[in-house]
Amino acid sequence: MRRRVVVTGMGCVSPVGQSPDEAWRAIQAGKSGIARITRFDADHFPTRIAAEVKDFDLRKWISPDVFPSFVKTGPNIQFGVAAALQAVSDSGLETSKLDDPGRFGVYLGSGEGAQDFLLLMKTIVDASGADGSFDLSRFTRQGLATFDVEMEQNQEPSILAGRLAGLFHATGPNLNSLTACAASTQAIGEATELIRSGDADIMLAGGAHSMIHPFGITGFCLLTTLSTRNDAPESASRPFDRERDGFVLGEGAAMLVLEEYEHAARRGARIYGEIVGYGVTADAYRPTDIPPDGEGMARAIGLSLKNARLNPEDIGYVNAHGTSTKANDKTETVALKTALGSHSRVVPISSTKGATGHLVAGCGALEAMFSLLALRDQLVPPTANYEFPDPECDLDYVPREPREKSLRRVMSNNSGFGGQNASLIFSSL
Repeated sequence: MRRRVVVTGMGCVSPVGQSPDEAWRAIQAGKSGIARITRFDADHFPTRIAAEVKDFDLRKWISPDVFPSFVKTGPNIQFGVAAALQAVSDSGLETSKLDDPGRFGVYLGSGEGAQDFLLLMKTIVDASGADGSFDLSRFTRQGLATFDVEMEQNQEPSILAGRLAGLFHATGPNLNSLTACAASTQAIGEATELIRSGDADIMLAGGAHSMIHPFGITGFCLLTTLSTRNDAPESASRPFDRERDGFVLGEGAAMLVLEEYEHAARRGARIYGEIVGYGVTADAYRPTDIPPDGEGMARAIGLSLKNARLNPEDIGYVNAHGTSTKANDKTETVALKTALGSHSRVVPISSTKGATGHLVAGCGALEAMFSLLALRDQLVPPTANYEFPDPECDLDYVPREPREKSLRRVMSNNSGFGGQNASLIFSSL
């Protein structure tokens, strides 16, 4: 028999709230976290809106004396630290008193850190000649003299996992998966497998990301994937809606404490739910496109059901990837029909990205958290801004209002650029 894995702690920093309960209340109310970009001057970009985290101060959760280097960390690390501190506190674990810290690990889906865009641009301009020449030696000298080594090392996606290990004395497995928008879903799934296999008893799993900076906005604008509904930011993210015109970039972090069931039971831990299913696949198609038949996502869902030893009709709610792009929402609808068969017509499905925007690497962990809260409260969250049915997205996408429903098992799905797909199933005990 495989070891059972349960969730005993949760934490988040998101555009709609800086704790699980605050964010969950906003999701139920359909409250949007999307507004004009304030992080930098975006007036000359086609997209000038994003879902930023507002009024964040890491000192609310940790003193600079305990984490002295946080002044030189970007928002993704600060969000991740705050969410992790919440999750560990929520779990009731005293991590400094664990009998064997080697049985406690970290597995994240964390994105790259902050980039000093203005300094980089100044260094490039200073090394550029009026005739179009570029002085590489000058660029290198100036870069070595002006860039901050600690800020630069914090760009590495794996740094957050290492910093969390240090904060919580976690000397077990320490990994980071950067598989784009599927990253933190995959991290939770792989962390589950480490506990199931006996390589750990406790795993801190989740993700963090912020791409709300000039490079991030430029890249997605060039891909023409972002909404340009600049005059109506709160209604710009419209998953599965006929009038959708692209996703809205978000930022934040969410973390879960995963624990082997007997370990949690022995200490009387509160349990949000059990992770019973995990499936992961690759499309092997094109880096920025998904195959129109949704075959990869359908297989990931099927593998998750097989892993959980469940049938489609056992799923009571699906938290969809639902990005609000024309391609994703149409293809995800096809994938759900393929994987769930006739049950896809009756199971409630929603995307919480209508309110939060798209947290990229961090979205899966946040949506896993919402799925667990749906299970806890027996409440299906709505798809914010869903107004106009699309004939090509013809499933039950729970418009406008949350829906009370008896839930035993819920599913959370995500797909990422590059062709990654991941699916998780959570169950009440």
